[in-house]
Order: sequence, then C-alpha cells, then structure tokens
Amino acid sequence: MRISAEDEVKIIKEILMAMEVPEESAAIVADVTLDADLKGFSSHGIGRFPQYVEGLRYGTIKRDDEIAVERETESTAIINGNHLFGHVVAYRAMEIAIEKAGSTGVGLVGVHDSNHFGVAGYYSDMAVMNDMIGVVIANTEPAVAPVGGKTPILGTNPVAIGIPSDKHYVSVDMATSASARGKLLEAARKGESIPENVALDADGKPTTDPEMALKGSILPFGGHKGYALSFMIEILAGPLVGAAFGAGVKGTANPREMCTKGDLMMAIDPSKMGDVDEFKSSVDAFIEEVKSSGDVLIPGDIEAMNIKRRREEGIEIYEKLLESLTSIAKDLNLDLEIKGL
Repeated sequence: MRISAEDEVKIIKEILMAMEVPEESAAIVADVTLDADLKGFSSHGIGRFPQYVEGLRYGTIKRDDEIAVERETESTAIINGNHLFGHVVAYRAMEIAIEKAGSTGVGLVGVHDSNHFGVAGYYSDMAVMNDMIGVVIANTEPAVAPVGGKTPILGTNPVAIGIPSDKHYVSVDMATSASARGKLLEAARKGESIPENVALDADGKPTTDPEMALKGSILPFGGHKGYALSFMIEILAGPLVGAAFGAGVKGTANPREMCTKGDLMMAIDPSKMGDVDEFKSSVDAFIEEVKSSGDVLIPGDIEAMNIKRRREEGIEIYEKLLESLTSIAKDLNLDLEIKGL
C-alpha cells in the first residue's frame, strides 16, 4: 500500500495532536519523518513513528517543555532538550547555529537530554536553505563493536553534511556503521534478512538475521576507518556536549528508556570567507568536472531522485506498520482513515 506525502503528514500530526503534542511540534516531527521517507531513509520514516508514540506513553518523550540554553557565546551554545522530541530540539539547535553563523561565520551548538531526531540530513538541509554549509553529528546507543572486539560500545554515530549549490542538491547523510541500526529494526519488523558483511551475532559470528544482529553488533563501515570516525564522533557528540558516551548512551532505540545521547550541529557561512555566489559557482564547476568523468552520481543525487519519485508514486506502508498505526488511532479514539493511492 502506498500513501501520499500529504497523507503521511496528516496521519502523524493527527495522532500526535490527539496525544496532546503541540501543533507546532507535531508539524516538525511530521516534516522530518516525511523527509526521511521521501529521500529513501525508510528506517527513519513513518516506520519509526510507533517508537515515538511509545516514548510518549512511557514519558521518555515529553510533550511540551522549554528548551534551555545552558551556555552561550557569540558562536557557540549548549542546549538542554529536556527530553522533548529530538526533532524539535535538533530543529531549534540548528536554528541557533544558523543565527550565530550569520553573525560570526560559524555557529556550533551542542545538545544533550534530547531524543531520536530522525534523519540528520534534514538539519544540514536547513543550513543549506540559508546559503550555509550544515554539519550534523550524533551518537547513539551501543550497536557497534570496536575493531578487534565483539561487545557493542560505539553507536552507529551518523554524520550529515550539506553544501549550498545553484544547480544541485549536495548532501551526504550516513551512519559510520555498515548499516544504520534503524535498517536492522526495519528488516526485523518486515521479517527480512540483512546483507552479508553487515553484522555479527552475540558470539561474534557473521549473521544475516536482523534479530541476531540486534543482539550482537553491527560492523563499522570500511573496517578501521569507519571505527576511527565513529570513535571521534562519540567524543564530539558525547563528552563535548555534556551527553553520555559508550555504554552510557541509551534511549535511541529503546523508547522505554530516557535518552542520553548527544548531538552537535554546525553552520558555516561562506559569505564570511568570500563571495557566496562565487563559492556556489565553484561548487557547481567541481560537480560538473566530477560528472564529466563518466556515469557518475554525487552525494545527494539518489535522494533527489527518490524525492521526485516518491512525490509522484507515494510512500510505501507495509502491512504490519498499517496495523500498528490503525491500533494506535483506535486506542486514541481517533477516526483515522488511511487511504492508499
């Protein structure tokens, strides 16, 4: 079954508002969730939404509270998300980063006591839409064993970078593991296997069973290189921002636990280093050079194609998810009609 982008937003907003989430917050969560589905990151799209509902029910996600700025300089800030929706906290964090970058050239905002925020690339896109470079990193609860070990200590620790351009969507949004944890959760929900060389079971043996992988560990991408990058992100999104790290990170996959992970948002204003139009022109010239070398895609091309296709063809809702959404609506006495395209 496929639904339209508009219907996905409507479903999410109606359920959240029926659970007394403020409309503005519900709209942000819906927009970020839709962004994931349109780009093809379905592991962070509406399939993840029941996790947020469960977090609301268990009180690990707060409906309404203040986001507190605990430390601040002209170009930096540390904010306490007070366990609101991670999407709402990250949105505000990048807004602050963009505002500071407009004044000083760089805005750097650390976040703690937040929640799972969906796709990191949504927030780097916010900077791009303001003619700025956006960088987003986060740590997550342990899922990856260090190279040479078999006990998960590192998170999948995503990184997203967006760069403004006149002609192209230029963005990378990826986990530093061979697979995002959300993709394993999605495969488990669908009863599907995962590719080889992605994960190990609890005994450190290769597995294609997502359930066994979730009990074991995910491999870092690129061996020691992915491990090293994930290691550094763990520090930048953990101790630097006053958040947990390593085994102390909880709540990004289990909505019954309070979330302790951290985020780091950066906005860089190219206009403070030169002419922004010249910068974007140079970016486009580089892209054309890269594309002239053959049948080449740049980071962001696949997402741009996915957005166009899913806007036209709709977003797939698998049977178990449909049942889950219907059950949630029924529990809320919400007359939620989910129509397929």
